[in-house]
Amino acid sequence: MNKFSFKKLVSALVITAATVSISACNFTATNEQQPAAKSFTQTQTQFQQFSEKFIEDFWRQNPGYGVYVGYYKFDDQLPVPDAKGMAQELNFYKDKLEQIQQIDVNQLPANLASDYYILKNEIESAIWYATELKSHQWNPANYNVAGVFGVILNTDYKPKTERLQTIIQRMANIPAYYQAAQVNLTDPTVTHTKLAIQQNQGAVALFEQRIANAVAESDLAAADKNLFEQRLNETTTAIQGYISWLEKKLPELEKSAKTRDFRIGKALYDTKFKYDIYSGFSAKELYDTAMAEKQRVHQEMITIANKLWPKYFKNQAKPSDPLVMIKTLIDHISVKHVKRDEFVDSIRQQIPELEAFVMANNLIEMDKDKPLVVRETPEYQRGFAGASINAPGPYDAGANTYYNVTPLDGMSDEQAESYLREYNHWLLQILNIHEAVPGHYTQLVHSNKSKSLVKSIFGNGAMIEGWAVYTERMMLEEGYGDFEPELWLMYYKWNLRVIMNSILDYSIQVKGINEQQALDLMINQAFQEKAEAQGKWRRATLSQVQLTSYFTGYSEIYQLREDLKQATGDGFNLTNFHNQFLSYGSAPVPIIRELMFDDYVAKHTK
Repeated sequence: MNKFSFKKLVSALVITAATVSISACNFTATNEQQPAAKSFTQTQTQFQQFSEKFIEDFWRQNPGYGVYVGYYKFDDQLPVPDAKGMAQELNFYKDKLEQIQQIDVNQLPANLASDYYILKNEIESAIWYATELKSHQWNPANYNVAGVFGVILNTDYKPKTERLQTIIQRMANIPAYYQAAQVNLTDPTVTHTKLAIQQNQGAVALFEQRIANAVAESDLAAADKNLFEQRLNETTTAIQGYISWLEKKLPELEKSAKTRDFRIGKALYDTKFKYDIYSGFSAKELYDTAMAEKQRVHQEMITIANKLWPKYFKNQAKPSDPLVMIKTLIDHISVKHVKRDEFVDSIRQQIPELEAFVMANNLIEMDKDKPLVVRETPEYQRGFAGASINAPGPYDAGANTYYNVTPLDGMSDEQAESYLREYNHWLLQILNIHEAVPGHYTQLVHSNKSKSLVKSIFGNGAMIEGWAVYTERMMLEEGYGDFEPELWLMYYKWNLRVIMNSILDYSIQVKGINEQQALDLMINQAFQEKAEAQGKWRRATLSQVQLTSYFTGYSEIYQLREDLKQATGDGFNLTNFHNQFLSYGSAPVPIIRELMFDDYVAKHTK
């Protein structure tokens, strides 16, 4: 989330091109010195066969994730995370790691070498998660069956009657699933326990209301309806039993000095960052970069605030502290926002305006045949983020993309006002750019068209989030909002949130700062409203590393664009940059850089 006065900002962006290269995965040389044709062909065939077999076996191992990306072959299967199931899963990844290590990546062309590194990272990450991070032992929120059932119910990939039969069959393992969860959770944290209780209460509502109503109104045979009633009773008993078990444990966890901290510490954090983010930065380097960028953005905001102050405070002296001046100005103009009961509808109405701007300025290729549906966030997904995207995968690319927006009906008047001031008239536009057009929604539509199934399936979070952040700045640079200084000021406030995400996550998880220190950072240095800051603290206690993905990906994407501008001069074409960048699926930005740079320069150098 970053954009205003352009070249000055680029030159100050504390990011070097060298930092964003892949130190352990340099595959460009394979295009220059190819091995003998026979060896090359054999290795390429070997890897392609491995890749295809891995993906098929991966869906057997992860049928729920398959449903999310539109692969429905195993949609009726719900794996049970008991000791046997987890051991089988670990052995699966160990076996695949041994197989991929037998392939000589140096004999693969760049497009396949990049797939190789993505798959190897996926496999090694899964092993590390199971053997080192072990969140199955301390994160009760890992256990929630609702999401996949919701996708099956809401996605028209086969007749509704057949989908309901699939749901009934998949429900058979729910009691065993939650029983395994209770056995696994030997060391739960307080924060994850609270989230699990909240979200699984939403899961009960999904089965008892939406799915039950769909079955009652369906043409299912009487025998199927009877079986559903039996399994519905078993399901609700299992989920409510899990909730009760957690609710009984929660007071003990809150009182005990031995309860596991939600913080994972430096060693685990550094490794999780390596696997999850896949960046040229280390976790500490990114933190240092974010700290420097925070100072630079403050200076940009001071410049804008000095110009705007006479407009809103004509006869009032500016505060001596420039950050107080900025906060005073932001607080003053943030009262311009939608009404609380119009929040979701206002987002729904703004999407066509963003689409029209992108198409009128030919910024990115848009596909109007891929629907975007703005909806209220399902209850079983609430409690983590106020807005999010659920997009179909490459196997069912024509299915709906859902823009989930959590309504404010669960907030007090004070909380709702604080939230609406945070997502005021200007910031709501930035949010919609990020989540929808041309951010997540647009990028994920392109990702599904990638020639590499690997790059589409195993999407890199830093690239996905980074693109959404990049588009915020790009849209304002291209004239969205007519360069209104208030919009740019709010953009920088939003951008500070991205920067602060990285600072906050590292400071909490590694440095161990407490809630009050975190709130001070967000409210007094990033000008966030109290409700937003409290929500971000909660999120930072529930996740690790993910909050750094925004700034990492954005920094690397923007740097790639500026390096290509310098390399091609007048030949640079922004539309072509966007379309080519998005053609590589959701691959890590360092990999896209390796694949894209020389090719783009060759095509656009005059």
